Amino acid sequence: MISLIISFLVLVIGYFTYGKLVEKVFEPDARRTPAYRLNDGVDFVPIKTGKAFLIQLLNIAGTGPIFGALMGACFGPVVFLWIIFGSILGGAVHDFMVGMISERNDGKSIAELSGIYLGNKVKWCMRVFSVLLLLLTGTVFVTSPAALIAKLTPEGLGAGFWIIVILGYYVLATLLPIDKIIGKLYPVFGIILITMAVGIMGGIIIGGYHIPEISFENLHPQGLPIWPYMFITVACGAISGFHATQSPMISKCIATEKDGRKVFYGAMLMESVIALIWAAGGVAFYGTTGALNDAITAMGQSGVVYDISTGMLGKIGGILAIVGVIVCPITSGDTAFRSARLILSEITGLEQRPIRNRLIITIPLLAAGALLTQLDFNVLWRYFSWSNQTLAMVSLWVATAYLIEEAENKYQSWLTALPATFMSAVSITYILIADEGFGIDMHIAYWIGNIFAVACFVMYQIMLNKKRS
Repeated sequence: MISLIISFLVLVIGYFTYGKLVEKVFEPDARRTPAYRLNDGVDFVPIKTGKAFLIQLLNIAGTGPIFGALMGACFGPVVFLWIIFGSILGGAVHDFMVGMISERNDGKSIAELSGIYLGNKVKWCMRVFSVLLLLLTGTVFVTSPAALIAKLTPEGLGAGFWIIVILGYYVLATLLPIDKIIGKLYPVFGIILITMAVGIMGGIIIGGYHIPEISFENLHPQGLPIWPYMFITVACGAISGFHATQSPMISKCIATEKDGRKVFYGAMLMESVIALIWAAGGVAFYGTTGALNDAITAMGQSGVVYDISTGMLGKIGGILAIVGVIVCPITSGDTAFRSARLILSEITGLEQRPIRNRLIITIPLLAAGALLTQLDFNVLWRYFSWSNQTLAMVSLWVATAYLIEEAENKYQSWLTALPATFMSAVSITYILIADEGFGIDMHIAYWIGNIFAVACFVMYQIMLNKKRS
């Protein structure tokens, strides 16, 4: 328990120290934001800071900090270290920089920002990659909540029925102005999400569950190596490229640049708090990483969430907790499709004020998502996890290029260059090793991944030296 409390404290300290440093490097000012300059009543709409924070939190906090944290907990309490420092040094920096760079560029998507700072070829790669990731994300966040709702409703209302209902809601959330559904419901859902996490934490304390102290020992029952598997598995709880597709959406709505640290950096750290609670709850409830892994294998992630919630909080408390877990992915799935609509509008040049133009993009987009729901969830999750972290890698390099170009002190670009290098090694190593990737020998993959990361860092040094000269 002491290690968990210390973890929370480190996140708070990180917000007021490292977060402040990142903000100082970016140098927010008093310029008018796109929410006012480009207000179209649909996507560019000023939203108050508190609401913007809760919307950002709900956008990014899908099943990643819950399902990903539970699977990451199978490695043991070492996962706490990755959630804490991955978030402070990587994830929160990533979210803040992408959101603020987008705000400085009229709310443009991460794909368009890639073109501005890394070139036209990268832009087109990122356009395709981003839309595919958002399709995977939206699909993952349809199937997982549908499975949970099916557990709480009569047998005749199975997961298939709830998939249709959720997709119907996604149509509305993708089409309507951001302040009509998202702006009104998300603050309420945000409170539910936070209350759910507090409830699980209370269940751990009141139930007297034991949380093992932090160690570097790998306790995964299947012997999966921590590097790179844990860094891919946890995903949204520590760093997530999906957030790079969400932050530009809120960059269109923040009222002042001074809100950036609260909205972007703060929401990521809050998501990490949620991930820590679920990682701790998984190990504490089942007692060992082996038992937790067996439960995930037997019941799936949704079943484990149901088991932990009802086991710790009883029937009523368990249902309340599960409602929070249902809200969590749905409120990321709808904004995943909304973000995909915005990226496709940038590609096609279709202005999004007329609802006809929104329908032209939204209908085929959601139809593709409906087809993907027929695939196996575990397969979808693995591809989502890897593509997620690969997008984080590229987004951090975009932020690095921005700082080299715009920062008063070019050497301050190390704030993003170091986590970008780290994620480069993680992403390449994983896809080389993984069954869904190339499946090559682990030791060879380690060498290739590290060489790739070093090459990226060398290119960064070349860019830095050229700018200085």
